[in-house]
Amino acid sequence: MLVTGATGFIGGNLARALWRSGYEVRALVRPGSNTLTIDDAGVEQVRGDILDRESVLRAARGCQAVFHCAAAYAFWARDPRTIYQTNVAGTGIVLEAAQEAGVSRVVYTSTVSTIGLPQADPSTSPGLSLRTEDTALDPRHLVGNYKKSKYQAEQLALKCAEGLPVVVVNPTTPVGPWDVKPTPTGKMVLDFVRGRMPAYVDTGMNLVDVADVAAGHILALEKGQPGERYLLGNRNISLIELFTMLQELTGRRAPRWRAPFWLAIGAGYIDLLLEGGLLRREPRIPLEGLKVSKTPMYVSCQKAITELGLPQSSVETALEKAVRWFKDYGYA
Repeated sequence: MLVTGATGFIGGNLARALWRSGYEVRALVRPGSNTLTIDDAGVEQVRGDILDRESVLRAARGCQAVFHCAAAYAFWARDPRTIYQTNVAGTGIVLEAAQEAGVSRVVYTSTVSTIGLPQADPSTSPGLSLRTEDTALDPRHLVGNYKKSKYQAEQLALKCAEGLPVVVVNPTTPVGPWDVKPTPTGKMVLDFVRGRMPAYVDTGMNLVDVADVAAGHILALEKGQPGERYLLGNRNISLIELFTMLQELTGRRAPRWRAPFWLAIGAGYIDLLLEGGLLRREPRIPLEGLKVSKTPMYVSCQKAITELGLPQSSVETALEKAVRWFKDYGYA
């Protein structure tokens, strides 16, 4: 099995899960990458880059399947073109190499962000209707370079499914250990642990244990239908519910003040101007993430539960594992 992005959050947990399940695992690793996620696992590390077709082809040869998890998961970049280069061009290269290497199946890691907005139900509040894999997406509703690039990459993967068995998985909001970078979600948990969360906005998400997401990838390999998408998630919760859970785990007080969106967005623009524009570093307030959060990301993962057998582990336990890992590895 070849895993791209094994030095990242989902890919690292997946590589470890495959190894524990008895699969022979190969990871495509860029020179100089932090390999903490797989160093103590029986994973063969092969030097290469998803933008280098020959290195991907060499890594894919002899593999039964390819899990393409590598991506630029970022809401800001000094040069936004790098996000498209990694997420779109890189996906195309991996898919072409997998086909040439003769692998039997590809599992492509997309995102919940490519799921469309449901039609408003007059009997419910806007945003409370559950999205599914069949909810149509209007590309005009895509906010930011990350979402746009992942949508384009997913379309590439689905198009390739006509000639190459490709299964697409769409993780929601995973939490857990081995979030080395950390991801935007992990950073939010870490900021709470560090006491840097003075306020919250009125939004929500679908939370899931990253171990369940890793299991969902393996189940997609074994049971998924080529050309299909599967939402890998668990529990729909509001942001303040998430912070309340973290309060119970850490003893730190959850923020009491709910910031209006107009104020949060305004602060995001100012931070982007100062940090991103003048200082040329990643803004502390993720403007793109704030824009995305305006509509709660509530979804139904019933398809993956029914067709794949996606596990539904406790999200409280997942948060506890994330907090413990950040503390054990010196982040907090």
